[in-house]
Amino acid sequence: MTASDPTDGELARRAAAGDRAAFAALAERHYDRVHALAWRWSGARTEAEDIAQETMVKMAGAIRNFRGDCAFSSWAYRIAYTTAVDHIRARRKVVAFAPEQMIELADCADCESPEDAAANDDLWRAVRALPEQQRDAVLLVYGEDLSHGEAAALMGCAEKTVSWRLHEARKRLKISLEAV
Repeated sequence: MTASDPTDGELARRAAAGDRAAFAALAERHYDRVHALAWRWSGARTEAEDIAQETMVKMAGAIRNFRGDCAFSSWAYRIAYTTAVDHIRARRKVVAFAPEQMIELADCADCESPEDAAANDDLWRAVRALPEQQRDAVLLVYGEDLSHGEAAALMGCAEKTVSWRLHEARKRLKISLEAV
């Protein structure tokens, strides 16, 4: 983005007024982050694509209601978060399966060795197997690099609750990963 490019706020106001090109620019600008969130939640490339596309459709339908009370990125992120959680809940209701079955292992570009990649896969598999609220806290704080306060706002709970859920998640992950 250059200095002459319109801000998210400007694009959102234009999109809310019916400017489709403005919405397309917003969608293009935020799609990669939405997709990354979706992948961390689902662990499967096809699931992530479904979640990201569903998020964009929901954003298009709701853009007229964007009031500018918060940054557009926060508004979009909230839609992506709720879409990912709803998508995973719906899938679990339809098909009973073990958490390992929903994970389509992706290449680990940051890993230096096959052992590092395997450890990374084990970690994300263990995170996805956590109870829902602990999983969400871990994915938001460590996967999405949000503060405890930002995660709390998305999850609709107190910041201290997020901290407690992270504490409990770390204990469970330690036990789970020691067993691997």
